[in-house]
Amino acid sequence: MREIITLECTECKRRNYSLTKNKKKHTGRMETKKHCSFCNKHTSHKETR
Repeated sequence: MREIITLECTECKRRNYSLTKNKKKHTGRMETKKHCSFCNKHTSHKETR
């Protein structure tokens, strides 16, 4: 029941990461702090659909 999701930087709006997520355990949208190579700093990344 895992699904592939894409994370997008909240500052530059570029899609940098793709992960898998268990839809049964985590029903909401995921948000983590990751390194953006375009901004060259750690920023918040949100799940896109």
